[in-house]
Amino acid sequence: MLADTACPPMKTALALRHVPFEHLGIMQPLLEARGYTVRYADMGVQSVPADEMASADLLIVLGGPIGAYDDKTYPFVREEAKAIARRLAARRPLLGICLGAQLMARALGAAVKPMGVKEIGFAPVTLTADGLNSPLAPLADGTPVLHWHGDRHDLPPGARRLASTVTCAEQAFAIGDHALGLQFHLEANLDELEAWLIGHAAELGAAGIDPSALRAQAPVVAERLSQRAREVFTTWLDRVEAA
Repeated sequence: MLADTACPPMKTALALRHVPFEHLGIMQPLLEARGYTVRYADMGVQSVPADEMASADLLIVLGGPIGAYDDKTYPFVREEAKAIARRLAARRPLLGICLGAQLMARALGAAVKPMGVKEIGFAPVTLTADGLNSPLAPLADGTPVLHWHGDRHDLPPGARRLASTVTCAEQAFAIGDHALGLQFHLEANLDELEAWLIGHAAELGAAGIDPSALRAQAPVVAERLSQRAREVFTTWLDRVEAA
């Protein structure tokens, strides 16, 4: 009798992308090594893929320079938030980064609003007690992470606060082991930081931030930050897949 040589079904990871250079970065090879087929959906360019958002094994909602409540200017945002709410209600694995975390917070009924200042640059986060027992634990050593946002969200109902900074109290939250929202950019590949500096040139200029300062800091923190980021994502994916 011939042995069954059928390959196991591929797992699917859908990433919602809002600007081309804010992609999965260092997370994509981690996903592919774990057997995920990765697909991007470009929000605003393509229709919101609500059915695929519900069915994918993993959904990642990436960052972008628009607001989580910018429905009037960017009408697709409302449909995106509704589809995220359905995913959360189904308790399916979901990671939100920056705008993605803010859209998760909106979907859960939390307020999202401008901070009045920009938090852009490399700085550590402070972990809460829940954070120390979460996949973010590797960041307890003070590793600087990349911050790049001007909006903040309230802690969503039922969520656990994991991390904060002096500028923004809500830096990360979790719901169970299946949903994680990060205000900062652990996914960013710092070898590609120049694309961020170009793409966000107007924002940096308006905030009075010199791109050369970020460019100089990146190689100093890159190796340590990339290692910690991989540890965080690996631990979170382990928990998601064990659930």
